[in-house]
Amino acid sequence: MPTIREEKREMYETRTGGAEGASDGKSRFDDIYDRPDPRAYFQRLAPLGYEIPHHAQPFFRQIATDRAALDDGHRGRPAMLDVCCSYGVNAALVNHDVTLAEMYERYTSPAYRTMSRKELAARDKEFYAERRRPDAVTVFGLDVAAPAVQYALEVGLLDAAFTEDLEQGPPGTGLRGALAEVGLITLTGGGSYITARTFTALLDGTRRPVWVSAFVLRTVSYHPIVQALAAHGLSTTVDVSRTYPQRLFTDERERRYAIEAVRALGGNPTGREEDGRFHSLHYESRPDTR
Repeated sequence: MPTIREEKREMYETRTGGAEGASDGKSRFDDIYDRPDPRAYFQRLAPLGYEIPHHAQPFFRQIATDRAALDDGHRGRPAMLDVCCSYGVNAALVNHDVTLAEMYERYTSPAYRTMSRKELAARDKEFYAERRRPDAVTVFGLDVAAPAVQYALEVGLLDAAFTEDLEQGPPGTGLRGALAEVGLITLTGGGSYITARTFTALLDGTRRPVWVSAFVLRTVSYHPIVQALAAHGLSTTVDVSRTYPQRLFTDERERRYAIEAVRALGGNPTGREEDGRFHSLHYESRPDTR
């Protein structure tokens, strides 16, 4: 007999549709990802209380540890691939003794606002190196925003970075080589902009057993990606009763869009989107051992 949680999960997933056009009505912040450093990113998102990486931090740390402990028959520890990684925020939070609040304070402070990029990068490289955790994992980053991933790579947050748009084409030679080392794929905030095409391209190139941990807004359907993961032997679970606040809405238009999108997918916005914030669900996908 299925549990109540399983029944809710099945009901949710069978009522969801495709992810195409999922970001319609949601404000975009494209300009903050093409800056040479993360200051504009944090300064723009601070008033909106963007917080999903904070909620993901303990999950990703534990999942990375659990995946590394799995003997998968391959040499070395598996790498983590953070999709839509921007300035390496998830990598910073997983591998370093730092909080998202501390990162906001750092990059919005008057002292750091006036630094040159060169000075900021030098300070950041030292800052994160001093806070590197002994259990740090190899992290690769994937994002079409080249300046953002370049900065994360330069200051040591990412071990490798790739800017391919897998919605448009297959991975390049470098990314294909990196995928052979990947055992964990993570995602926060990118579920509105990528589809099953990206995950299919990634999983087609992996060689180790892959786990996927994703925080996805309730305004979009993750079901097409769940199906793509299932085609690669991964089983996905989600507790739809537990949500994670992402950020405040930019305006009333965005709030109305979110409420309508959640309802269209069979969700209830009461106490969540109706109260003024986007909320995410946490999906876990692992090889199906049944």
